[in-house]
Amino acid sequence: MRRFLVAALALSLTVAGWQAQASAEPPGPATPGGVDAGWTVEQGRLTWRSDKRIPMGDAAVEFWSGDKLLGRPRPAPDGKTFTLDDATSLGDLTVRAGGKRIDRLSPGKSRKIGQEGKAATGALPPNAVDPGKKGPYRTTSGEYNLDPVKLPDFPEKVEMRAVVVAPVSAPGKRPLALFLHGRHAVCYHGADEDVPQEWPCPAGTEPIPSYRGYLQAQQLLASQGYLTVSISANGINGQDWAADDGGAQARSSLVRLHLARWAEWASNPASPTPAVVRSARPDLSKVFLMGHSRGGEGVSRAAMDTLTPPPAAQDGYHGPVRWTIRGLLLIGPTIFGHDPVPDVPSATILPGCDGDVYDLQGQMFVDATRGVSRGKALHSALYVVGANHNFFNTEWTPGQAAAPSSDDFTPGDEPDPVCSPGAPTRLTATQQQNAGATYIAAAARLFAGGDDRVRPLLDGSGRGAPSAYPARVLSAALGANRTALLAPGPSVRVSAGARICEQVTDVAARSCLNPDDFNAWLVHFTTFGPVIPEPGRYAAALSWTSPGRPISLSPARPVSLRGSRELALRVIVPPSSAGTRFTVSVTGEDGKRHDLGDARLDGLPAAGLNSAYWGQEVRVSLRGFAGRIAALQITPRSANGKAWLLDAWGWNPGTPDPREASLPRIDIGEIQAPEGDAGSRTYQVPVKITGRGGGVVRLFLVDGTSYAVRTWLATVRPGARSIPVPVEVKGDTLFGEGEASYLYAKTVSGFVIGDYSGGIQVVDDDPRPAVTWSPTTVRVAEGGALTWPFTLSAPTETPYYVAGVPVAPTAGAELSSTDVDPDWFTWYSFEDPEPSRPLSSTGVVPWASVEPGRTTGELSIPTITDTLTEPDESVVLHTDDVSGAAVLTGVVTAG
Repeated sequence: MRRFLVAALALSLTVAGWQAQASAEPPGPATPGGVDAGWTVEQGRLTWRSDKRIPMGDAAVEFWSGDKLLGRPRPAPDGKTFTLDDATSLGDLTVRAGGKRIDRLSPGKSRKIGQEGKAATGALPPNAVDPGKKGPYRTTSGEYNLDPVKLPDFPEKVEMRAVVVAPVSAPGKRPLALFLHGRHAVCYHGADEDVPQEWPCPAGTEPIPSYRGYLQAQQLLASQGYLTVSISANGINGQDWAADDGGAQARSSLVRLHLARWAEWASNPASPTPAVVRSARPDLSKVFLMGHSRGGEGVSRAAMDTLTPPPAAQDGYHGPVRWTIRGLLLIGPTIFGHDPVPDVPSATILPGCDGDVYDLQGQMFVDATRGVSRGKALHSALYVVGANHNFFNTEWTPGQAAAPSSDDFTPGDEPDPVCSPGAPTRLTATQQQNAGATYIAAAARLFAGGDDRVRPLLDGSGRGAPSAYPARVLSAALGANRTALLAPGPSVRVSAGARICEQVTDVAARSCLNPDDFNAWLVHFTTFGPVIPEPGRYAAALSWTSPGRPISLSPARPVSLRGSRELALRVIVPPSSAGTRFTVSVTGEDGKRHDLGDARLDGLPAAGLNSAYWGQEVRVSLRGFAGRIAALQITPRSANGKAWLLDAWGWNPGTPDPREASLPRIDIGEIQAPEGDAGSRTYQVPVKITGRGGGVVRLFLVDGTSYAVRTWLATVRPGARSIPVPVEVKGDTLFGEGEASYLYAKTVSGFVIGDYSGGIQVVDDDPRPAVTWSPTTVRVAEGGALTWPFTLSAPTETPYYVAGVPVAPTAGAELSSTDVDPDWFTWYSFEDPEPSRPLSSTGVVPWASVEPGRTTGELSIPTITDTLTEPDESVVLHTDDVSGAAVLTGVVTAG
C-alpha cells in the first residue's frame, strides 16, 4: 500500500543523524524561539519529535518544506514522534495540521486581523419549528458488541460496537440515524495522559468510549421517533496512518457493515440478535448519517460507496446494498480529496473556533458540488460562531469525558478575544452540545423525515432555532431549488471595482487574498493537497473607496431566472468588519437596470486565530422583474470596503427530491516502475472508471523531483474504463532516491472520485556514492568559518545531503552556542543562542548539500569574535555511513 497519502511529494533524503528545527512560517525567514521539538533524518526517514504530546485529532499532520507539501507522517504510539518514510528539501521545514502550524508552542500574535472580536451579535429570528425540542416518545438505550472485522490494509481487526437509543412504542418502522465519531485518542488509563496510542489498546488500558459522546443528540432524535445508533471506530483511529486516504474507505466499510447487520436483523427477526435491537424496527429506506471530523469524511464515503461500489480489494464490505442514505450531517469534517457526493443532501457544521480541522475544509462539501450533477440536493454550510472542534462530543470534553480530554482551541501568547474560554463569543460546552443536537435533528428531520419546515435553518434563509440559543448559527447553501445565474470565472465580464481572482494561487496579483495571509489557504480557499495553483476555482474580488458607483458582473450570455422568487448571493466580507452595505440590481437584455433590494453584512468575529473569511448568503426579491438577466450589479452604500462574490443564484423555497444518482466513479492506483540504466520506458498511471455515464475531470500530474504541476481537463465518454496518463521513466546510472510522479483527480462534472491520488514510484537501482572528507581536522581564528570540504565518488540525480552531529570533545573546551553566528545557529537549530551552552547540548546539526551533477561541497560553521579571554575551543561532528562515517574536528583559536 502506498504511504504518501494525499500529498506525498516526497523523495528520499540521503542524510542520517541530521537534525534541524522548523523554519519560520513560509515564505518569511527563520526566527528564533517557539518551536517545541527537532528534526532528524535516518536512513531516508524524516522524523519530527515534539517535547509534548500532540493530541490525536482529525486534521492530518503534514510535513512542509516552504510552500511545498512533503507528505503525511506516521505517528508513533507516544504521540510525540512523527515519521515520513521519504522526503526531500531541508529548507523551511514546518509541521502543520488543518492549515495551522503545530511545531510552535504558541502561534504568536502576528496573525491578528481586523478589529479584534467585533462582529454581528444577537439571535437570529426564530424558525417556525424548533427541532431542538423533545419529541413525544420515551426512549430506551443499550449497547451491542459483535465480533470484530478485518478491513483491508489494517493488520488488526476493528471493533463492531455501538450504543443504541430508540423510541419506545413508536408505530411502524422508524428512520435510522447512524453516528460516527472522528479521529481521537484511542486508549486511556485513568488520568494518565501518556498512554500509548495503538490498537489493540495495551494491557492495563481501555478504549476511549468516543461513540458514547453523542447521547444527547441520540436521545433528542429518539424522542422524535428516530432509531439511533452510534458506532465505535477506535480500531480505525489506531491504524489509519497506514491508509493512503487517512482511513476514509475503512470508515465507509465500517458504516456499511453496521447497516448490513441492521438489514439482516430487520429481515430475519429469528436470527441471533442483540437484546437492545430486538424490538427495533428500522426503516432502511430512510437512513441518515452523522459524522464528526474524519467521521464526516467516512460517512460521505459510505454514501458514495452505497451508490457506486469501490474497488473490491479496497473495501471491507462486499454484500448487497439494502439501505438508502437520505442525507448527511457533518461536524468539522475533513475532506482531503475535495470529493463530496453531489446527489446526497448534506449539512456541514463549521466551528468558528475549530482548533483541530483549523482550515474548515468541510466547506468543500458545499463548494465542490457546484456543477457536478443535477444540483437538486441541498448542501448547507453552518458556521457556528464560538464553537470549537471537540465539545460536540462529550467524551472529548473536559469534565464530561471518561478519559483525559482538552479544549482543542489553543490561544496565542495572549487570551483570544473571540475564542478563548470566557470570551463573549465563545460557547460553553453545554451551549455547543445543545446547538449540535438541535442541528443534527434539523438535518435528520429534513433529509430523512421530509419535514420542510426545518429547512430555513439550513438553507441560508437566516432563521435560528431557539433551542440552540445563544449559539449564533449562520447558514449558506447550494442546491435544492436554485438556478445558476453566474459563478465568477474567465467568461464573466467585470467592470471597474471588480476583478476575477483565483482562490488557490501563490501569485499575489491573481489571488483573492494576499498569499502571505494565512486566511488565503482556509475555508473556501483551502488547498487540494499539494496543488498550488489550482485552476478552475475563482471568485470576484470587489473593492470601493466611495459609495454609489455600481460594480457590474456579466455572465457569458443572458440567463433566465423565470419562476425564481429571490436572487441569492454568497458573499464574503472582511472578518470583524461592520456595516458593509450595498444595493443589488440586475440589468435585462434591454439594458434597463432594476434595483432588487439592499443588503447589509457584518463580518464574522475574528482575532487572527480562527477562520472567518466565510461566504454568507444574501437574498433580495426578484418580484417585478421578468426576462433574461444580462448583468448583475453591486452598488456599495458604505463609504469604503471590500467583498468577495462566490456565486449568484435564483432561489425558490422547498426541498426537491434529489433523486440520488449513481454517477460513474474514478479510482486512481499506483505502480512501481524499475528505472534501469539506459533508455526510457512509458508507464500508465492506473486510472479505473466504474459505473455508467461520462463527464469531465481535472487531472494534476506532479513531478516528485521538481514539484512542477501539469494539469488538464479530461473529457470521458460513456463506456470508457480508464483515462490515459502516460509517464516516461528514463534510465540512468546516477543515484537518486524517491523519483516519482503523482496523479490527483478532481471532478468537474458527471463523476464522483473515490481514490483521488496515485502515481508512479520509480525504483532506483544505482549505488549510493561514497563520501570522502579531506581534511577532517580544520583550524580557524576566532571570527572565521570552520569548513570541511567533501567529495562524492560520483554525481547524483537528486540533491545529496550530508550532516554531522555535535558530540562533546574528549578534552579541552567546547565551542558554544554564543561562539557561532547567531543567525546560523538559529537556522540550524531554531533555538535561541542564549543562554550560552555547548553545541553538543543543543539541537543544532550542521548540514550541507550537493546539487545534482556536482561532486564537491563544503560543510561550514561560521564563528564570531568576542572580547572574552578564552582558550582554544573545539567542535567534534560525527557523521554516519550515508555522510561518509567520519569524525570531523574543528578548532577555533583565540588569536
